[in-house]
Amino acid sequence: MKRHTIGKGLIAGLVLVSSAALAEPEPLHQQNMSLELANYLIGATLDACHADNRTAVVAVVDRGGNLVALQRDDNIGPHNTLAAQRKAFTSLSTKTASRELSNIARGNPESENLATVSELLLLGGGVPVRLSGEVIGAIGVAGAGGSAIDEGCAVAAIQTLKN
Repeated sequence: MKRHTIGKGLIAGLVLVSSAALAEPEPLHQQNMSLELANYLIGATLDACHADNRTAVVAVVDRGGNLVALQRDDNIGPHNTLAAQRKAFTSLSTKTASRELSNIARGNPESENLATVSELLLLGGGVPVRLSGEVIGAIGVAGAGGSAIDEGCAVAAIQTLKN
């Protein structure tokens, strides 16, 4: 009767693979938008708009696209509330300023179908919020007087953060 032997190196390798497979997976550790930070960004965004005598609606979403905070100035059209939320969601979802995404969709035939995704709003005013290089949420602004102005208010607010 012939005995088969398994090399010690092979056994050690199998033990390492087995114990790695049995190790408990680690959860992700991610930064996220807090209510305090969202409220700060809303205040800074409205301050930037008000500095140019503009009024607006500002929405802030977290890294999952969930609305964290929203504030609207008096006498802003009601459609701007949803627009601000969707601009923020669009920017968060694509990690791109919504105005830049709009330009990409218009200028690239392979990207023009982005306009058919109902959750996205391809208008300027949505800007991702990055902290230490990581997108943790986004700001959406509507009603300040055009896409470039909406975006400018959001960018000014983000620039007040210490990254």
